[in-house]
Amino acid sequence: MKNENIVWHPTQVTKAQRAEQKNQRPCILWFTGLSGSGKSTVANAVESKLYETGCHSYLLDGDNVRHGINKDLTFTDEDRIENIRRIGEISKLFIDSGLLVLTAFISPFRADRAMVRDLVGDAEFIEVFIDTPIEVCEQRDPKGLYKKARQGEIKHFTGIDSPYEAPEKPEVVVKTAELNIEECADSVLAYLKANGYI
Repeated sequence: MKNENIVWHPTQVTKAQRAEQKNQRPCILWFTGLSGSGKSTVANAVESKLYETGCHSYLLDGDNVRHGINKDLTFTDEDRIENIRRIGEISKLFIDSGLLVLTAFISPFRADRAMVRDLVGDAEFIEVFIDTPIEVCEQRDPKGLYKKARQGEIKHFTGIDSPYEAPEKPEVVVKTAELNIEECADSVLAYLKANGYI
């Protein structure tokens, strides 16, 4: 329920001024894909390249965020939705500051990703689908999560007993099973340059 006594306080420095100061168009790079697909690895590589070119960015990683602001959330469908809602709101604030925001979250549901897109608008939401087959993700299994999920030790695990809804029209598709990390990151940078974000 919305509190009627809370009023948005306008700021003197505008979003446009912050972006102009940084010489970039702020946006969210929303990396989505299965666990083990390479979301965090590619996002980190992209941020490193952005830093090297003088861009101002911030990376929100799924595990890291769950250590802090979202540590009260579980992995039920309801809490996954709330997890993404909060990340969307945080990302919107970072965009307002003029940053390029990179988010690496499984974010399995199309409706949740659409919610964030609607929150900031099409021009500021770039969906990056880390399109890695589940067989490859399970072979990698860097955290041993698939093994635990297969043994029933983890419930609501995406791709095993909870669905993953692949993007239908992502702006960027990255295939980590076919390309190395450098090539994957370069494809994201190429999109940003071609569309005037950097």
